[in-house]
Amino acid sequence: MAIFEDIKSLPRFRNAVITIGTFDGVHLGHRAILNEVISHAQKVNGESVLLTFEPHPRKLLFPSQPLGIITPLRQKIKFITEAGIQHVVIVPFTLEFAGLSAHDYVKDFLVGVFYPHSIVIGYDHRFGHDRTGDINLLEQYTQEFGFELTEIAVQLIDDAAVSSTKIRKAVQEGRVKDAGEMLGRNYSLSGRVAHGNKLGRTIGYPTANLTPLDHDQIAPANGIYAIRALHHNTMYDGMMSIGFNPTVSDTKELKIEANLFGFDSDIYGDDLEIFFVDKLRDEQKFESLDALVQQLHNDKIHAVALLKNTQ
Repeated sequence: MAIFEDIKSLPRFRNAVITIGTFDGVHLGHRAILNEVISHAQKVNGESVLLTFEPHPRKLLFPSQPLGIITPLRQKIKFITEAGIQHVVIVPFTLEFAGLSAHDYVKDFLVGVFYPHSIVIGYDHRFGHDRTGDINLLEQYTQEFGFELTEIAVQLIDDAAVSSTKIRKAVQEGRVKDAGEMLGRNYSLSGRVAHGNKLGRTIGYPTANLTPLDHDQIAPANGIYAIRALHHNTMYDGMMSIGFNPTVSDTKELKIEANLFGFDSDIYGDDLEIFFVDKLRDEQKFESLDALVQQLHNDKIHAVALLKNTQ
């Protein structure tokens, strides 16, 4: 397994079987596609190579639109390699690259850089300036450039596309359990612990206030969640609030706060990875601080029971 970020110094892959895509989420639908690529590489005694782009093409081409990714790049690479892909190449996406004609994309990029034995691609894959290239154009180039072309089954592509859309929607709506089932793992969000107003400590529920490490990643809808948090290779059960703390504040600044059960160390400046297990309730405003504390007590009981019965 190897990660390459400089396409000018790539090795010559043995019978390279390449596929191309963003693979945001690396969910169950994507894994079926990756399995196809791995299987094909094994059949031709080749190496599986996945090409992805950084930054995400939409971020460069449509900068005013929120990106809303499911999986940040480093996490995505981890899941792709764990799935069995041997090599991941991170291609710098620039306006110059986006301007390549479909012919030049194939001749100078796919063939001129990777010398593919095979290209494994979906029927809906588009490439080149104004997305004029497609699988039919690749088919026309197979003899000229000497590569084989394998089309990923329509159902696999459709399932992957639908899954990405459904996962994104589920997270945005706070249905993190549904998102986890489609991902094949709990949805996660990483952040750095920052100083807050420390109110939680005074009412018996100290919180780690998180600043997301990747602002392009979607956060679950406002609410209270049962979570697990990874800190320095140790996992802790807990609960998380995402919202505006309406009972104690009039701020319009979104707060992401984790209360880790049985944990009370100083971790300011440390990174936490939060795994969302299920939503406990919506955010709400309480009539008093005492009422809030009582609800937090009930939330903790609910979260402890839920996490006890969840892998």
